[in-house]
Amino acid sequence: MGGNMSHILDSDESSHGHESRIVSFHSKGQWNTHFAASKDSDKLMVIDFTATWCGPCRAMEPILRDYADKFTDVEFVKLDVDELPDVAREFGVQAMPSFVFMKKGVVVDKIVGARKDELQKKIEKHRRS
Repeated sequence: MGGNMSHILDSDESSHGHESRIVSFHSKGQWNTHFAASKDSDKLMVIDFTATWCGPCRAMEPILRDYADKFTDVEFVKLDVDELPDVAREFGVQAMPSFVFMKKGVVVDKIVGARKDELQKKIEKHRRS
């Protein structure tokens, strides 16, 4: 596909080029507000617990962007465990990357590790259930 930056995606969020479908939170307050609001939504939320120093996490980034473009009915959130260690602890995250699947504020599934095929299968399964 064309790699030029002038192509803008259809997205409700602001258009930061290609990143716009994945939302990052950098403070616990921002996250808590978003998490509280998500409890009323039927939409599947996939949280990517990541770290800048984690090679497998970086390898998953383009894959996650592809999934975000493909599964537009799913919300993708990226949280850095070094920025939000309390949130990572609350979700029992001990290894990166970890993907936590949530619906209505409840954890419905989890994947530990850069397992893209399993990630796609679980997204497909939980977005319909």
